[in-house]
Amino acid sequence: MNNSKNPDLSQTLAGIRLQNPVMTASGTFGYGKEYADLFDLNQLGALITKGISLKPMIGSPPPRIWETPSGMINAIGLQNVGVQGFIQDKLPFLSQLSIPVIVNILGHSFREYQEVTRHLNDQPGIAALEVNISCPNVSRGGMAFGAQPRTAAKVISKVRQATRLPLIAKLAPQVTDITLIARAVEGAGADLVSLINTIPAMAVDIETRRSKLGRLNGGLSGPAIRPVALRLVYQVVQAVSIPVIGLGGIRTAEDALEFLMVGARAVQIGTANFVQPTTALEIIEGIKKYLFTQKISRVSDVIGSFLE
Repeated sequence: MNNSKNPDLSQTLAGIRLQNPVMTASGTFGYGKEYADLFDLNQLGALITKGISLKPMIGSPPPRIWETPSGMINAIGLQNVGVQGFIQDKLPFLSQLSIPVIVNILGHSFREYQEVTRHLNDQPGIAALEVNISCPNVSRGGMAFGAQPRTAAKVISKVRQATRLPLIAKLAPQVTDITLIARAVEGAGADLVSLINTIPAMAVDIETRRSKLGRLNGGLSGPAIRPVALRLVYQVVQAVSIPVIGLGGIRTAEDALEFLMVGARAVQIGTANFVQPTTALEIIEGIKKYLFTQKISRVSDVIGSFLE
């Protein structure tokens, strides 16, 4: 212990060196450049891009976002420029950053996941891939890849065969037992897991009696889901030996510290970016302040310190 005003916030996860444990969550930070005029992105622990698919996707019809009392429902529809457009137009900027850049990938078939990975495998400036296994499997009637241990493991296995990069499996909460999914992806070659993704939700316009979104359903995020996310992160930490990254409704340093205390090695900031773009930096400073006031020299000493 010491009284240093500069406690050590660094973490190394699966060979990925983070200067602090605060990342941006996929789908809430664009391709990074959108926020570059607001603050120095190199202050982040890592930047995670929005999901990248094999071909460009136009996404869902508007409206795409509906605010709830303690969060929001989004139905973006995975809009993105496709892997070739990402490599050509987005990666040159990202590769200039000094922090790890993690690319979130998605697919609607095992082949698509593997093909996206192959395109990205040898590109400069990519520290890891985060695999979104919440996508619907078009050959299985739309059931999410991550809904069952077998299909979740198969996605990770296919991606693992196509790359040497560290892999993060992003887990969905709407499963019977998330620990089974976590163990399955660990066994298939995932180096880390991140959780949770959004929770399926909907909102009804009582005047039109139709969805308030451009499609029937969306994903609920924000503070409303934080207690659910915290519990699931705690369960997964107990179930796997690989590092866990926590996310879901984190908007303050106190929120982030809860996740770290139950064993998450890092956190991702999502919906809060829309409300206050500098939230991640405020959380980093808040963690530093907590460590200083508690006379804790390293953030590693907080991780997993929760007393049952």
